[in-house]
Formats: sequence, C-alpha cells, structure tokens
Amino acid sequence: MNNLLQFSRASTIIPSPLKLSNEGKTASRPLGPNIPATVINYDEEYKVSNFEQRLMSEIEFRLERTPVEESDDEVQHDDVPSGKCIAPIFDKKLKNFRATEGVPVTFSCKVVGIPLPKVYWFKDGKQILRKNIHYKKIREGDGTCALHIESTTSDDDGNYTIMAANPQGRISCSGHLIVQTGPPRSRMTPIHSQRVRARIQEVESEQTQERFFRPHFLQAPGDMLAHEGRLCRLDCKVSGLPNPELMWLVNGRPIYPDIYHKMLVRENGIHSLVIDPLTQNDGGTYTCIASNKAGQSSFSLELKVVEKETKHPPQFLEKLQNMGIPEGTPVRLECRVVGMPPPVIFWKKDNDTIPKTKDRISMTQDATGYVCLLIQPTTKDDAGWYTVSAKNEAGIVYCTCRLDIYAQWHQSIPAPMKKAPRTGSRYAALTGQGLDIKSAFPTSDTSPILFSSSPPEAMLESEEL
Repeated sequence: MNNLLQFSRASTIIPSPLKLSNEGKTASRPLGPNIPATVINYDEEYKVSNFEQRLMSEIEFRLERTPVEESDDEVQHDDVPSGKCIAPIFDKKLKNFRATEGVPVTFSCKVVGIPLPKVYWFKDGKQILRKNIHYKKIREGDGTCALHIESTTSDDDGNYTIMAANPQGRISCSGHLIVQTGPPRSRMTPIHSQRVRARIQEVESEQTQERFFRPHFLQAPGDMLAHEGRLCRLDCKVSGLPNPELMWLVNGRPIYPDIYHKMLVRENGIHSLVIDPLTQNDGGTYTCIASNKAGQSSFSLELKVVEKETKHPPQFLEKLQNMGIPEGTPVRLECRVVGMPPPVIFWKKDNDTIPKTKDRISMTQDATGYVCLLIQPTTKDDAGWYTVSAKNEAGIVYCTCRLDIYAQWHQSIPAPMKKAPRTGSRYAALTGQGLDIKSAFPTSDTSPILFSSSPPEAMLESEEL
C-alpha cells in the first residue's frame, strides 16, 4: 500500500510499458530504481453454462440476419466491391469474464477480412452506439477490436457481441460478463485506484512513439500448377513494423497446421505454406493476409492440381474375328483395346512385324480405343494369322485371328439358246439319228396328254443339252 502511495507521488519515472491484464492475475512491474508496484485486477475469465452459450448463439444468429445502424468506425465499403473479397474471420474471439463492481473490464478479439470489415458492438442483442460514453471502442490496424468498460456496474452484467461485416458476409462472436457486488478484495480506496490508473496512462503516453509500417509483400507467388501426390510449397516474403503475422486461407477458409499443412519461417524471412502430399481437395484460391498494428496487406493465387496418372494395363473390349473373303476384296481387321496410359499398338502377320509403310496396308487408332488394319486390295499372299499387341507401362496384351483368301472363279457365260417352235423339228432330228419317234411316242388321241401333263419346267431348254 505504501508502495502505491509512493508511486502516486513519484516525480521520476523510468519509462516502462505498463498494461492492465484482464486475466485476473497479479502483475508486478518495476516503476523506478527502488519502487516496485503491484497492480491487482478484479476480473477473471470463466466458462459459461450451456444455457448461456445457447443464448449467445441465438443472439449471434439473429444479429447476422437483421439490419444494423451504421458502424462507428471509419471503414467504408464500395457499393460494388472490386478485386478479391474474403468474408470476415475471427483470429481471436471474445472471452467470458467475472468481475467485481467498480473494476475495469476489456473485451477484445481479432478479426481479418478483405476488404477490412466494419465492426458493430452489442449488449444483450442491442447495439452500443457512439453516444454511449460508458463504453470505449478501440480498434487497431492489425484487426484487434476491443470494448473497454472503465468502471463496471451491476447494469453491465450480460452478453456482449461483436459482429464484423464486409460485402462478402457477416460473422459474430460473444462473451459474457458477470458483475459481482461487494467490498473490493483490497484495501486500496477508489481515489487511490484512480490515481494509479491515471499514472499508468501518463507513463504510457511518455513512451517514445514507435513508428509503425504497414505490411508489404516483397515476394509473392503467382498462379500455380502442381501434381497430385507431391509436395507443394507456397513462398512469400513480407516487410512491416512490427513484424506482421500471417494467416493463410483457401477458398475463404482459414488453414490451420496439421499433418498435411505446415507454416514455416526461414532465417531469410521467407514464409512458406507447405502441403504434403497434395490432393485434389487442395485446389482452389489461396490468400495470405499479413497484419500488424499499422494495417494489413494480402495477395491471392489460384492453385490447380493435376490429377495423378492412374496406370491400368491394356484390356481388350472387342477382339479380332476370323475372316474369309474373295481375293481382291478390301478387308478390315478391327478390335477395341483400352488402358492407362493409352497403349501402343503393334501388328504382326505370321510372327513378322507389319511395317506401317507397307503398300496396300494402313493402320489406324482413335481416342476411344478402336484399332483397325485395312488391306486394300487383298491378294492370296495376305492369307495367314494376324496378331495385334497393345502395350503400356502397366502391361501388354494381344489377340490373334485367321484371314483366308479365296480365289475368284472367272467362268464364261454361254449365249442363251433360242427355243425351237413345237413343230416336231426336234423330234425329226431324233429320227435322223435312227430313233423311231412314232413307235416311241404313239400319235393316238391320248398321246398329247403326255406332253400337256408335263410340268412347265420340262418345256424349258436345258443348259446341259
């Protein structure tokens, strides 16, 4: 207590940054050569009940879907956003506190997004406006947002929600504050407490003003093409004061370190996102956001993943068929074979490779796997056994067929014979050969029946006579 009184009257202060802790711990900082000081805080973090958590979730759900008044900060968004937009993301969320009446409490979080999100604060679902001087709103360039209550009262008990919004979307998180009434845990009087806080602020204001520089990417990768199953590394280099913190996102979602994703920083200042092994799901738009107290900067790139080549041995869907054709007729020997990668085709005749430049023979293969050997025209020497082989890195298959060539029959066709009139001249010729026609064929009244009853085919001239 004496130390605190001495501190309030001290005229010589060694510059040393002093910040109040909101974690309910006791902080001891040297304030002079022989003047230690102890700052006691009366707020502490705690875990809310399931009921309170559901209540805060319902408030967040409603706020993200209802209109709100204009934000108090100076962030402005274009009516039609240009460039790459990323929905707001909380890098650090609000916490829950239990505090004694009269002590200060600060809710803080960190939010990033492109463009820089607007923020709105709410208590029990009702927006906290600028005119409410009971609350002090703080926003830093690295995305840190805070709501400070200098001296809590019983009316401050409740749920506090921050909502961040940009043209890409809205997001919110909440924290609960319980204010307990009763005597303070220390004998330090309110007037002395106020003097301590005032002196701390005075010390902080006397600190040498540090110059801040907004992050700037000195090196950034462009669009990339990477192969599935291999290692992929995205390298960048960024400057800024203080040293910026980097966050990686894919398709607007944060990337967290795991067994497949690692964030590395080398001695030369190169930041790397390493993905090993790369999968098809890793393709998309990657964004890196660098932020510090002076602001934030970002870059984006498209990563395309080339599908890993799957190897399958060749397989015949349709095989060669045995054929027999007349000599001189064109012939097509066809089959269908598939494989990955597409197989190379070889043709053989009687175990001899058929050259692709051989006369009368052409070989074709299309993208669907159809393979054809065309011989035009055929000769008798083309007869034999034909084999087609399909080979790729995964294996080889083949099938065989028989081609027979038949000789053409070139026979003369005699001129048609004229039919002789039925005047008996034909029978006269037989009589001239010594045949007695009249005795062989009686000329009675019934004899014509033999000829008239004969079938019509018997009346035609035979080609064999």
